[in-house]
Amino acid sequence: MEEFHLIQRLPPYVFSVVNELKYAARQRGEDVIDFGMGNPDQSTPQHIIDKLCEAAKDGRNHRYSLSRGINGLRRAVCAFYQRRFDVDLDPSSEAIVTIGSKEGLSHLALAITEPGMNVVVPSPTYPIHEYSFIIAGADILRVPIHRDRDFFEDLQNAVADCWPTPKVLLVNFPSNPTAQVVDLEFYQKVVEFAREHKMWVISDIAYSEICFDDYKAPSILQVPGAKDLAVEFYSLSKTYNMPGWRVGFAVGNQTLIHALTRIKSYLDYGMFQPIQIAATVALNGPQDCVDDIVAMYKSRRDVLCDGLAAAGWSIERPKASMFAWAEIPEEFKKMGSLEFSKLLIKEAQVAVSPGVGFGRYGDDHVRIALIENEHRTRQAIRSIKRFLHAGGDTQAD
Repeated sequence: MEEFHLIQRLPPYVFSVVNELKYAARQRGEDVIDFGMGNPDQSTPQHIIDKLCEAAKDGRNHRYSLSRGINGLRRAVCAFYQRRFDVDLDPSSEAIVTIGSKEGLSHLALAITEPGMNVVVPSPTYPIHEYSFIIAGADILRVPIHRDRDFFEDLQNAVADCWPTPKVLLVNFPSNPTAQVVDLEFYQKVVEFAREHKMWVISDIAYSEICFDDYKAPSILQVPGAKDLAVEFYSLSKTYNMPGWRVGFAVGNQTLIHALTRIKSYLDYGMFQPIQIAATVALNGPQDCVDDIVAMYKSRRDVLCDGLAAAGWSIERPKASMFAWAEIPEEFKKMGSLEFSKLLIKEAQVAVSPGVGFGRYGDDHVRIALIENEHRTRQAIRSIKRFLHAGGDTQAD
């Protein structure tokens, strides 16, 4: 089959290898416990579902919508940012609704990329952060993100050695996949750095509300003057258990919002209006459902981290996100994250995401999503413990 030029720029999808093994194991009747995809397993809160059903019964909501989102939802987005971050936004010029943050990021990359333009992304990172710009024709400058490294220092060194100077810097905290977090001082340095180098900044804070242990994720837009150069993407997928609804938004710099608005006007008519109405209720309505969701992930995190530590696999306890970024045990590290992930499915019937799928700097880790209940998590831990204790024999096989 002929490969088109653009498709040739995209590497094989690493996660498909694990997915195929997982599917084959289930076809054999094996009970695979899946920590792979970051796909929330709980239902959307009932009051949001009820509003969707109510709005869907009104035929006036069945017509084409607005690609930039209905006015009520954009106002709700801005009200949310004011309550949560004390950031004032204009719903007409500094906010746009997207069909999930992934769509928004991809279309913004398409709107602002020039051929051969350099873009800085952290590595490892969520694949769309990098490949949205590769698809748009950019060149990627990868800066390693690791708990033992200073990301900002590495960023300064990377940009100093790059010519021409990158036009865009993408940051993602709390990070997917590493769960690394930052404080407002970090964003202050980023804004100053970007201003000095005349760079746009794209911030992805999809996991900003999934925080634990008194940590509270900041927004880059809290930095004075950040709106001069930064735009921020947010998703309702994790905050409100709405992944399949595909509701996200971008806020911030008017020039970037205008570019995204312009290109989306050619490419879509926006999402089904009842979904937007229900999303408005999610943002404007009671937020105790979010507290319940965060408490659930914290409990799962504790069960996973405590259980794996007792099994002989100590991993860092994340302060945010719905992921644990687990360094591969030393005796298995040389095999790399893909082969280790394949081995976990074969020997422990547990599926995780290989770190290399998020970039080569992630090959000594795997990502474990907190998407199984506590009973299933404990079951997985028992299987992993048996696997680890048989590690020498397993590797030999």
